[in-house]
Amino acid sequence: MPVHAVRRLARTAGRLVQFALLAVPLAGSANPALQQTCDTGSYPLSTPTSRFQEHDDGTVTDSQSNLMWLRCSIGQEWSGTDCVGSAGEFSWSEAQELAKAENARGTHFYSDWRLPKLQELATIAERQCRNPRINLALFPQTPAAAYWSLTLRPGADAQDSAFVLSFGAEGVGFERTDARHHVRLVRSGP
Repeated sequence: MPVHAVRRLARTAGRLVQFALLAVPLAGSANPALQQTCDTGSYPLSTPTSRFQEHDDGTVTDSQSNLMWLRCSIGQEWSGTDCVGSAGEFSWSEAQELAKAENARGTHFYSDWRLPKLQELATIAERQCRNPRINLALFPQTPAAAYWSLTLRPGADAQDSAFVLSFGAEGVGFERTDARHHVRLVRSGP
């Protein structure tokens, strides 16, 4: 079936909701389809879709934090229903420059896009899901990998390391700012 996203209820008896994202492979692509599992048996979703206002321009606004997020990672484009293309990986300083470029282009109608602080990035992590730990209905095609935050590591070499949040199993860590990770931009809400 040539559908790019199919949601399937895998098992209701154990109250385990499993989402299978079936990606149509690009020519020459060997990337397997993402497989996300969400366990709502013990606790409700931490980022329910109802908490977010979806906009037609590839952004969503979180009603709790009042933050507006780009739905796609940098390197991907919003098609109107999905993020297409590959999420790029950038150094921390390149990520800062990408935010400036996004603001100069004005593609998303605002000029204050930036890297999220670590605490802000954590607000879109879905604690009840794995692979990736994010609401894929809101942030489709998000890799289960590390994303840069604006938050620098405190200490003597503060300028050399910044915090990352992985939507995979790794969680929060810090990396040298010359390492390469994914980027999702945010702005303070309307």
